[in-house]
Amino acid sequence: MLRSHAFSHHLMAASRFSLGSRSGGSPLDVRLLRDGVTESVHRAHAVVVDVRGRVLMRAGDAGLTTFIRSALKPIQATLLISSGAADHYGLRERELAIACASHAGTVAHARVAFRILWQARIDPQQLQCPVPEGRTNSLEHNCSGKHAAFLAVCRQMGWPLETYMAADQPLQQEVVRRVAQLLGMPSQELPVARDDCGVPTLQLQLCQMALLYALLSASDQPDLERLSRSMLAQPVLVAGQGRFDTELMRLGLGMVVSKGGAEGIQCLGRVGQGLGMAIKVEDGSGRAKYAVALHLLEQLGWITSDTIAELGLRFRELGPHLKLRVEGELRFDGQNV
Repeated sequence: MLRSHAFSHHLMAASRFSLGSRSGGSPLDVRLLRDGVTESVHRAHAVVVDVRGRVLMRAGDAGLTTFIRSALKPIQATLLISSGAADHYGLRERELAIACASHAGTVAHARVAFRILWQARIDPQQLQCPVPEGRTNSLEHNCSGKHAAFLAVCRQMGWPLETYMAADQPLQQEVVRRVAQLLGMPSQELPVARDDCGVPTLQLQLCQMALLYALLSASDQPDLERLSRSMLAQPVLVAGQGRFDTELMRLGLGMVVSKGGAEGIQCLGRVGQGLGMAIKVEDGSGRAKYAVALHLLEQLGWITSDTIAELGLRFRELGPHLKLRVEGELRFDGQNV
């Protein structure tokens, strides 16, 4: 078992986290308007929880079960710190941020992912993430930072590099154990499946995803706080210029940590307050999840109205004749009011 930081108070609280159905209330509707006329509708669910796992507010089903996809990356990256690899190999904020990233595959992104491998004396040929279409190197894959970080942990722990993606490898078992630890539940209860890059991802309830981001943003656990700080300090490395996570963290003045995942997943944490929010768009729409996130950030007051307006021009106004409008709102959960 890797070294881990004290978190017993969170574990005890999280173990009281009700994982039963939180259905009820209306989901959010995201309407694509063409010259003011509805053309398409996406439906989304959202939930806000605190570090004790209490559902504070929700829209739709807070217990909705789905895959967390790349929003899991900051938790996967905790192994860099708990294993001692980050300090042993001299990894800085830039390398920690790229380990949490779904990046654009630019030369700058690839160089930072490469530095993890260079510092750990690992041949880039050991990367097993795919070579993106139209590219020439696995380092250009959006998950290369995560894969490089996994290899560095394996090097540090003496685990085989060749099998780092296998679900039964100690590395991946440690990821599941860490997530289960944070959620206060047995690791064998977490369903595992392959993500598109080949690494295991987890099926979680929406409220569980929100809890992970409440803990990530709470600044109570040193490994999570270090990763959150790195993401906020290096937002361009987490996604890329013009991408939602980067622009929200860049313009949000350190108030919100943000990481999306495929198929309509978006997770956010209110820094320093230990509040986490998770969003799932039923049909997997990316454009809809960004509109929902801005709508709810505005409702919660997590970022300024000027920031909302600037981000809205990029992610709600899709063209001269197209805009996204979100209908509905988060409502207080009656069991915790």
